[in-house]
Amino acid sequence: MVRIAVDLNRCQGYAQCAFLAPEIFAMHGDEALLYDPDADEAPREKLDRAAAACPVQAILVDAVEPDDAEPGAPDVPAEAVSRAR
Repeated sequence: MVRIAVDLNRCQGYAQCAFLAPEIFAMHGDEALLYDPDADEAPREKLDRAAAACPVQAILVDAVEPDDAEPGAPDVPAEAVSRAR
């Protein structure tokens, strides 16, 4: 799994990411960027290119292991985890 973070304060709406990885990034209007923060691993090469093409370097692409858990942390079902978006 890949986690994507975009600094929306830094993003200037150049839309290079939307051209290079339209499966993940889309422009809403002239300046609002929409994206999927938990993307599949499949378009990783496209994501890396999109992040590199951002003129203001607002995109961070990070690999995330699905079984990443801190040692000693209790198992919590996915349904119990709240996601702030």
